[in-house]
Amino acid sequence: MGALPSLDVLKTFVVVAEQLNFTHAAQRLHITQGAVSRQIAGLERHLGAALFIRLARGLALTERGGALLAPLQQAIGQIDTALAAFNAKPDTLRVKCPTCVMRWLLPRVIQLQAQHPEIDIALTTAITHGVDFSHEHFDAAVLYGRPADKQLRAIHLFDEVLTPVCVPEIWRDNASITDGLANKTLLHPTRDRRDWLAWLKAAGCEAMPATKAQHFDTLDLAMTAAIQGYGVAIGDLCLIEYELQAGRLIAPFSQCLRSGAAYYLVFPEHSVLSPALVLLMEWLQQEARHSRRRQRDNMPDAMALDSIAGNTW
Repeated sequence: MGALPSLDVLKTFVVVAEQLNFTHAAQRLHITQGAVSRQIAGLERHLGAALFIRLARGLALTERGGALLAPLQQAIGQIDTALAAFNAKPDTLRVKCPTCVMRWLLPRVIQLQAQHPEIDIALTTAITHGVDFSHEHFDAAVLYGRPADKQLRAIHLFDEVLTPVCVPEIWRDNASITDGLANKTLLHPTRDRRDWLAWLKAAGCEAMPATKAQHFDTLDLAMTAAIQGYGVAIGDLCLIEYELQAGRLIAPFSQCLRSGAAYYLVFPEHSVLSPALVLLMEWLQQEARHSRRRQRDNMPDAMALDSIAGNTW
């Protein structure tokens, strides 16, 4: 295959895969749409394989493109983490979080920093869950699932509550679960489809009502595809509350599923808490209370189930 593709080209591929749209990717990368298209075409020639399927309304990853995405996200995330740690000011608060929770976390961190410009918070995303403070240079992390490590202090933020979501344009009002989903593409945030299967079972459906499906490696990618109208995704009420409030997504069914899992802010039990970390902890607890209240308002018919073991995004 010769020389490796440049890091810029690989980053362009990751952004395009996350956005599934050349125009949106170009805006995020601050380059022209033509430059994005040329970089992707050049990468496909270099690799000798198609990475995307060009559709009328955007893009879809090929099977080989999807296989390439997750390891590249992880590798680029590690590079970004190393550079951020190298360049960070001594008083920077370094926080790790999974990509799925960025929809909830990022606007709140930006708001906190706007109110307190004296603090500097550096967020690093990862597609994997977990943190090892003895080897990773972070002061805190937001995790999915309560950590088993007794050396960590865990602050509960909110529980996971799942329900199907899609754009209003593709949904027929008052459709039943079976009829409404029968001709839709189900967008799965995991390869094993466990979130959809658990919700359908709780709603009284023993089988998948749709034959069309698209699988992703993260919830964030599934939500991006749903927002672009490619199908119906399964989403968490807190993580997508802004999209629901803005009407970009709707929750067509009243049934919601409590998975038994939750999100936590964690940090080493015996660490000295900096003023910035105390401020972040108090702020996120306050914001999480607001999200939990809105979550309860949006789930009058929530169904409680046992924890979905091993559920990761």
